[in-house]
Amino acid sequence: MTSIAPPAPAKGRSRPGGSPWSWAWVVLSSLAITGYFVGQYAQGTLDSLAHEHVGLAADYASRALPIRAAFYAHIVFAGLSLALGPWQFSKRLRNRSPRVHRAIGQAYLVSVAIGSVSGFVMSMFSSVGLLGFFGFGSLSVLWGWTAWRGYKAIRERDIRSHQAWMLRNFALTYAAVTLRSWFGVLILAQVPFTHGADPFDAILTQAYAPLPFLCWLPNIVMAEFMIRRRGLPALHITTPPSTRHREPSAQAAANGG
Repeated sequence: MTSIAPPAPAKGRSRPGGSPWSWAWVVLSSLAITGYFVGQYAQGTLDSLAHEHVGLAADYASRALPIRAAFYAHIVFAGLSLALGPWQFSKRLRNRSPRVHRAIGQAYLVSVAIGSVSGFVMSMFSSVGLLGFFGFGSLSVLWGWTAWRGYKAIRERDIRSHQAWMLRNFALTYAAVTLRSWFGVLILAQVPFTHGADPFDAILTQAYAPLPFLCWLPNIVMAEFMIRRRGLPALHITTPPSTRHREPSAQAAANGG
């Protein structure tokens, strides 16, 4: 079963956060992608954008009204969560303006809740079929679930678990950035091996196919690595040995023996 491991004992000087440069990169890349994918769909209706082959417009322009509504809801609230998320990891903001930190956090969680539900609806109509449904659908479910666990932890005043769950959650939010990064890498990787007069459509199709999983699986692995490195409560697939050894004694104490 999956369990939460207790935080590892600190060795030497603890490292509560990452490099300022890495945080700055996350902020800038998040804001850039937010402006890009929100802005491209603000230029017209889905029908007009579909004729211009803008993004995913062609995949959803002919869908029923609730599906198109889910599409727009995902664009707006996933974009908002991506723009707000990095600021929750600013130690200066948490220390100097805790009310602002809480307000941003509340807006972020609401955005994730709407973005994850609408994203799951969209996954049922993905252009890559079942691969898109299982990949993007799993991303949406985990995105909403980790947000709930982070909210539950902070309501219980468990700050360290809250930090760990929100790190996992933003790693999934950041899939919006890594999806486009991997897309570019996979397109460029195919260029030296392409032949024919007009291979561009085939290149795009093959580059997009693995993205429903590739955009978020490395992120969540890296997040877990960072959680362990910072001594926060980590996930284990099975019960840690130390916990298993304590169980008989705990049960004996409960029975008075």
